[in-house]
Amino acid sequence: MFRPEIKVVDCSIRDGGLINKWQFTDDFVLATYKALCEAGVDYAEIGYKATKSLFDPKVYGRWRFCDEDEIKKIFNNIELKAKLACMVDIGRVEDKDILPVNDSVFKLIRVACYCRDVDKAIDLCKMISDKGYETTVNIMAVSTNTEREVDEALNDLSKSEVPSVYVVDSYGNMYSEDITLLVKKYLAALPGKTIGIHTHNNRQLAFANTIQAIIDGANMLDASVYGIGRGPGNCCLELLMSFLQNPKYQIRPLLKVIQEKYLPLRDQIEWGYIIPYMLTGCLNEHPRIAIAWRDSAEKDDFVKFYDKLTMPEPVDEIQTNG
Repeated sequence: MFRPEIKVVDCSIRDGGLINKWQFTDDFVLATYKALCEAGVDYAEIGYKATKSLFDPKVYGRWRFCDEDEIKKIFNNIELKAKLACMVDIGRVEDKDILPVNDSVFKLIRVACYCRDVDKAIDLCKMISDKGYETTVNIMAVSTNTEREVDEALNDLSKSEVPSVYVVDSYGNMYSEDITLLVKKYLAALPGKTIGIHTHNNRQLAFANTIQAIIDGANMLDASVYGIGRGPGNCCLELLMSFLQNPKYQIRPLLKVIQEKYLPLRDQIEWGYIIPYMLTGCLNEHPRIAIAWRDSAEKDDFVKFYDKLTMPEPVDEIQTNG
């Protein structure tokens, strides 16, 4: 598959940080970034921007905040071949947190929101784009919305200057037919805008669904090294690179960083296809339920977890006096 419009966005550090509260070493992040540059990745999303009063810096690592001064020191001697990107959440970032693009190391800032907050996302994107950044709106958990809700959100976005909008399978619930329906709906509703795809691997369909989105016309593709990401993780970048028939994309640098950095990390923190995440994906549930279960003493009791998700809560018998 070769299409010159396609851009690859790596979200290893940003989405991967959801596993370990962004407690990555500088060496790990730099090794990842250098590998991404050598692999030809277009954008490297290295975390979030967030107001520090909302998150304790003693608990969360620097990549939760992406403070400009700290990031500049870390990337000081690095040629920024892949554009640096970060994400912001509605209500968790302020105007003062976003410098003019000429004063920043970042080029792309993505706005995450739910359908109900698309109007707020549009306003936030305008503030960010007015400062010179590329922007996207990533509509989260779209598998939980009604068609009417999606249509209303897309109608609002069609009237905006937001250049790129993402289909996001936050819960890893979708099949290829769902991807096709949504990508084509987005394209029809948003002429002239770029459509992106972000998938999760609950059902081991992240790569397949990304391919389907490409076939249907998505041109911004999210993936992560070795699939690292919250819960079951994301589409594997190395798989995506093996599929895209573009000579600028190379998988060898990714294999090297996987064996040197990601395999050792995989022994410390957990991500990838695991039964509790499969079950939340099948049931269209947020992965936080499975994450909590995997942190419990019963983490491998899959049957009990399934029963917990699918059986009604027991009701105490009520005795009444006749």
